[in-house]
Amino acid sequence: MARHGDRDARGARSPCRFNWRLATGGLDLSTPVVMGIMNLTPDSFSDGGQLHSVEAALTKAHRMVEDGARILDVGGESTRPGAEPVSEGEELDGVLPFIRRASEAGLGPLSIDTRHAAVAQAALRSGAQIVNDVSGLRYDPVMADVVAGEEAGLVLSHMRGTPATMRGLAEYEDVAAEVTDELEANLTVALRAGIQKERIVIDPGIGFAKTGGQSLALMKNLSSLRSLGCPILVGPSRKSFIGEVTGLPPGERLFGTVAACVVAFSRGATIFRVHDVAPIVQALTVTQAILLAEG
Repeated sequence: MARHGDRDARGARSPCRFNWRLATGGLDLSTPVVMGIMNLTPDSFSDGGQLHSVEAALTKAHRMVEDGARILDVGGESTRPGAEPVSEGEELDGVLPFIRRASEAGLGPLSIDTRHAAVAQAALRSGAQIVNDVSGLRYDPVMADVVAGEEAGLVLSHMRGTPATMRGLAEYEDVAAEVTDELEANLTVALRAGIQKERIVIDPGIGFAKTGGQSLALMKNLSSLRSLGCPILVGPSRKSFIGEVTGLPPGERLFGTVAACVVAFSRGATIFRVHDVAPIVQALTVTQAILLAEG
């Protein structure tokens, strides 16, 4: 039986691979992979401050894994539009105790959501296997060398500027084409640093230096990213483009998030970074079953 990714919805061949090489072993991508968001920050746009202790975070992590999350993405710095940076020391204090405990508990694979090479390296040496760099290796010049040296998986994202400045950089003539070109430049940097392509997943950065309308257009034309030959991750969960369409606050955007993930899957995305794991797992499981149905 063919697998989703062998052909797109119109029958065209897709370059998607079915294994993502991580720091230890690999992750099968022949079925949709849901990445559960673990925000260990007080000011994230949707769920900041909810995880006030390592024990609370571990309880949530266990629940996400039980609900079907195959990756946990751990962040200690908010990257919402307008967010101010935190020190590396604060970030390390926020994420390392949880990563150590989660690794000991066999949760994961664990991804460290950071722009800082020192945080990434410490997290990888404490049990994480993936670096999710929202800056696409543009913020910290040492990051590519750390990822290569630790043989980690990499989420290579698209963003212009920083969380504090990106709102003013959302100017595109063709958002899908320009994001693809800029991600290709980031991919070249990663490969030249010695990061194997089999370790790289690309993320178009929905909502990062993009207006609501641009995010919608990028989701619609997501298949353009297939030309880069890497698996695609999307993170539409509860984001402002859904709020602009529905008029709902972040905590009420689940159904919009489900719709965005289903559409993204039909256009070639394989990994889905979300807050609400169980509903997304169910929606994507049914979507894949429909796409693979015979007759």
